[in-house]
Amino acid sequence: MNTFMANAQNVTRKWYVVDAADVPLGRLASQVASVLRGKNKPIFTPHVDTGDFVIVVNSDKVKLTGKKPEQKMKRHHTLYMGGMKEVQYKTFLATKSDRAVYDAVKGMLPKNSLGRKMLKKLRVYKDANHGHEAQQPETLNIVR
Repeated sequence: MNTFMANAQNVTRKWYVVDAADVPLGRLASQVASVLRGKNKPIFTPHVDTGDFVIVVNSDKVKLTGKKPEQKMKRHHTLYMGGMKEVQYKTFLATKSDRAVYDAVKGMLPKNSLGRKMLKKLRVYKDANHGHEAQQPETLNIVR
């Protein structure tokens, strides 16, 4: 009996579409990150990118629970003195909801070159239109 180790040659990738309408942001991000990493496959190997492509649509309709829309802040620094910028998350979701989903998934992937490679397989769109019909994506249901 031999232990199977996946490598780049024997990985087959699928395309999935996820509808983000009325799904909590963290729950969506954790399940999308799991598919991007390949943890839903029996051939999962930690040091190999075995994940699939994921298309997230309707990111404008993603929601936050509790008081997070008012209390949670999106922060970034401009690298200048006193350059800390912060915006309420409800404003950030209203203007850049695709970036909010992208950043949430990015935070749940490994922080190395393998994680950056996995993140390139994520596509996020604000509405239901996406240009990936040629890849024949399957629908991926998010457990709510």
